[in-house]
Amino acid sequence: MEINNQSIIGDIVAENYKTASVFKKHKIDFCCNGNRTIADASRKRQLNEEELINELQGAVAQNAQGDIDFKTFPLDLLADYIEKTHHRYVDSKIAEITPFVQRIASVHGDNHPELLEVERLFQESAGDLSAHLRKEELMLFPYIRQLVKAQMSGGNRPVTKMGDAKDYIALMEDDHSVEGDRFRTISDLTDNYNPPADACNTYRVTLSLLQEFEEDLHRHIHLENNILFPKAIELTESIAE
Repeated sequence: MEINNQSIIGDIVAENYKTASVFKKHKIDFCCNGNRTIADASRKRQLNEEELINELQGAVAQNAQGDIDFKTFPLDLLADYIEKTHHRYVDSKIAEITPFVQRIASVHGDNHPELLEVERLFQESAGDLSAHLRKEELMLFPYIRQLVKAQMSGGNRPVTKMGDAKDYIALMEDDHSVEGDRFRTISDLTDNYNPPADACNTYRVTLSLLQEFEEDLHRHIHLENNILFPKAIELTESIAE
């Protein structure tokens, strides 16, 4: 895998997810803003390009033999994987985390007023993400499955109620950007999920759950923005109406 200063961040992570840890270390957004080059990201974060490339190549060299290459997945299988793995995770974790966030905001909000903002942001995210997942599951993912069937059978492009597929995907990517910004703010408010000295066990558990949720969201958005969506657009354009 060749990496240079003109390599696209999203493509690098799509090729090898182990590079994501390097981008996270340097606070480079690879999921919602993965269309930038190494040069662009290095300039914005004031990083040395050569050192960043060396770190990325080191991560690639450590790649385990058993890692999953999602780029090789058929589109319908990838959509199924995302729905069954990441969508169900979001649904279950929202239900689990919500009472924790409410609890620490109520108990510790006087001494840590930032927790009130964390609670508000998470509640907004919970509502918006739930609606977003249903849009994908009821509109976009069924369309992708129909696309694959049309490709295999030599049929025409499927008709869909969501309008232009490229425009609809752009709306999904906009939703992803909103969530990326929200959780970046939550991370900043909580000092990157580091509990203060007076934090009780519930406080600490809540921050761990929020951090885990954000990390899964990054993987989730990466799979859609950098692999599923571009391939769905490419397949759409290759099938006649």
